[in-house]
Formats: sequence, structure tokens, C-alpha cells
Amino acid sequence: MVRQLFAWGVLALSATTAHADWSEASSDHFIIYSDQSEKSLRPFAERLELFHAMMAQVLRKEPPKPSPSNRVTIYVVSSETEVQNLIKARNSIVSGIYRARAGATVALVPQLRHARSDLDLAPETILYHEYAHHFMAGITARAYPRWFVEGFAEFFSGVRFRSGKVNLGMPANHRLLELEFSTHLPIRELLSYAGNSREPKSRYDAFYGDSWALFHFLQFAPERAGQLGRYQALLGQGQSALGAAQGAFGDLDQLDKEVLLYWKRGYMNHVVIEQSTLKIGSIGVSKVSPGLAAMMSIAIRSELGLSKEEAASLLADAQHVAARFPEDAEVLTVLAAVELAAGNDDAAIATADRAIAISPDRVDAQLQKGFALFQKVESGALPKESWAWVRSQFAKANTIEHDHPIPLIEFYRSYLVQGAQPTKNAIDGLAWAMQLAPFDPSVRWMVSQELIADGRLADAAEVLAPLAYSPHRNELTDQALKALQEVQARIAREQAPPDPAGTP
Repeated sequence: MVRQLFAWGVLALSATTAHADWSEASSDHFIIYSDQSEKSLRPFAERLELFHAMMAQVLRKEPPKPSPSNRVTIYVVSSETEVQNLIKARNSIVSGIYRARAGATVALVPQLRHARSDLDLAPETILYHEYAHHFMAGITARAYPRWFVEGFAEFFSGVRFRSGKVNLGMPANHRLLELEFSTHLPIRELLSYAGNSREPKSRYDAFYGDSWALFHFLQFAPERAGQLGRYQALLGQGQSALGAAQGAFGDLDQLDKEVLLYWKRGYMNHVVIEQSTLKIGSIGVSKVSPGLAAMMSIAIRSELGLSKEEAASLLADAQHVAARFPEDAEVLTVLAAVELAAGNDDAAIATADRAIAISPDRVDAQLQKGFALFQKVESGALPKESWAWVRSQFAKANTIEHDHPIPLIEFYRSYLVQGAQPTKNAIDGLAWAMQLAPFDPSVRWMVSQELIADGRLADAAEVLAPLAYSPHRNELTDQALKALQEVQARIAREQAPPDPAGTP
């Protein structure tokens, strides 16, 4: 992701967020909450859906439609300053959050606007960049070199919606200063850098700009037609990143020179797509309930993740709002989540039960109850025989929304925490959860461990590779790389011909 611009974590909410008038837009792939006008919210939701449809049309692949709870949730607040108040931003260039998790992918962005100048990187462009990663994870399980992953996202985020047309591949003018004044990565280093072993030498290098320029050039240069497809095919055949590049692009030094001339020449091609060819579903826009509007600041913090101390600091406010709106199931569900994060399992269960009594099909309330029961059994507050109760609760949530990944994941995890062998049903459910949320590293890791235990080494390697070589490093990246190398070594040993000398 664009590390200088998007960050993780939450700090504190200002009063403007707490008391804003909130609206909601609901579409096939997104649910958006905004404290701006409904007049600006609907076109934003339409642009996001058009962006998804455009990627599906250009790439000729359509990820499965997500279940309602597996859509991307986007919170739009009033300004970049407001975002910086919400997150642990240590400098003024951090302007949002994008966090991809199974059943809980969330983005926090400032007010909807276009770039102020050619050199400005608008928040909407950043969101397109991140969603391009999200889309890519949904259509391929293959691991690609980091330049390709980021060049792909930069290319697709260069989109403009004008006069009933979508202009794709517009120049990334916000990268011009980076390309002009930052250190360029040597072409072989750019092509072979996988993102797992080390970061580029300097935060001031032109990695993103170089990646975009190379990807854009290979897309449009007539003399390079078909080479990008050839490159992907060679990677799929198991060639190294550098080997595939040499096989597809030829003389790499010549390629480097051509790309440099390409972005310096002052004009670039782009693709024009008629919006009328892009089919999107209906978009509903409405005001959120008064209770949820009052609880919104706490809901955002809960969605992004709370420590026990943070939850404790919010609890009195959450309880106060819930007391004002005792019949609002959404409000009660948020309160249950805060009680859970604060370690008050019994209160979380009781509050979730109140929400369920009002709205039995609220899957998020059913999940909060399941999480609290899970914590109680894991802590020993309930006997180990209660694991069956935990699994029953997540099975109930699955009945409400069959393609929600979280019930499937937690059903499987309950066996691991119990120290029991997961059933085939649990393992199959976990595998399906990964299909529903291929971007979630923890789910991918659990699936890989099951495949290794089952001796399905080739399948395990395929599942591990995107995690091991992910450009978005996380706590599992190094662990996955080590596991992948061990699996590949085992495969090589098993495929090696017998030693003719009979050496054991």
C-alpha cells in the first residue's frame, strides 16, 4: 500500500465526528458511512462500483459477489485533519486507513474530493489503489513480484470519470516529483524485489513511480505488445522474477532506457471506456438511525480495533448512548463489541442477546455473542464442554449468512484453541472462508497449516506464496516465507530420483 499516506491504528475521535449527521450508501461491493451530504455520497458510491465494474471488464474476471457482511466498509469523515485525529499519525502526510480482513475490511478516508493540482494525490485515488489490491486478491492466488503488484494498483488507480466515460491509465502526475528527484532503483533490483526480505534502501527512492512507469509502458507500448502476458505466463511456469522478466522483455538495460524516455516525453496513452458498458447494481442512500449517528464515533473505533484500555475508556459513553436508544439493535451491537473488548464477557453476551431479541437476523450481534462465549471458555470461566455451545453459536450465525467468512473461521478456530482435531466440516469451512476472503493473511496461514498436515505440499505452497511474498508485510510474512521454503525443499526431496549408489 502507499505507506506514506495510509496508516494503521486509532488514536481519538474529535467532537465533530461524534455529533455529525451521518448517511449510509449501500451497494453490491461497498457500504459507506459519511458525514457529508447525501448529494455527494451517491456519486461517490457510483464511482466505486463503476471502478469495480471497469476492472472486471478490462481484466475479464469477476470476483464472486461478496455477502453483505463481507463488503468493504468505508467511513468518510470531514477532513484530512479529522483523519489524523482518528489515527496514530505522526506526520501530516498520513491521510487514511485501509485494513483488509475477512468479514471486516474497513477504510477511513477524508472528505470526497478530486486532486487539488496535477501533483496532488487525492484520497479517492488512494482508495482506488487499495481496492485494486483487494480486487487482484479476489481473482488470482498467484504471487507476483512487488513491482507488478504495486504497478498494477497504480495503473488502475489512474482513473477519471468524465462525461459518461471512464478514462483508465491516466498519467500518475502525483508520482512526477518522485520520478524526477528520487533515487531510481536499478532495473534488475526493481524486477526482482519481492518485498519480503527488506525494504528499499531509502524511503526516498522512486519504487512506486518506477513500478507505475514500467507497468504503464508495458501496457501501451506497441513494440511491447503481449510481453506483459508472456511475463505472467513465465512466472506461472515457476521461473524466477528476474528470469521471467528476461524471457519476456529481452534486454533489460534497453527496457530501462525505453521506460525512462516514455515517462519523460510528456504525453501518454490511456483507455476510454463508455460508462454505459459497465453494469452496476442498485445503490441505496439513506440517513442512519439517530442512535447509530450518536454512536458512530465509538462504532468507528470498535471497527478498527480496540485495546482493553481503549475500550474501558469508551465504555461509559457507549453505555450512555445505548441507554438513550435501548431499542436500536445497531447501537446495542456496538455496545456489545465495546463490552467484549473491555473484557466484560457476561455484559457483552447480555447486550448481544438484547440486540438479537430486537433483530434476530443481525449476524453481527450473533457474532459478538459468539466471541464472548469463546473468550469465556478459553479463559476457563466456562467448562471445556462449552466448546460445543461456542460452535453452535457460530453455526447459528452461518445459518443467517452462509457466505460470511467469520463464522466459518471461528468455528474452525474453536477446535484449535480446544486442542482438538478439527472436523472435516470445520476444515472445509475454513477453506471456503479463504475463497471468500483471499486477502486475509491469518486465514491463508491456517489453511496452509492444514494442507501441510494433510501432506498436500503443492497446494500448501500455492496458498503460502501470496502471503510469503506479499508487498504488504505483516506478522506472518517471514513465518510464511520460512514455511514455504521448507515445503519447497520437501517437494524437491520427494521428487528427486533415487540415488543409484543406494546412499541413504
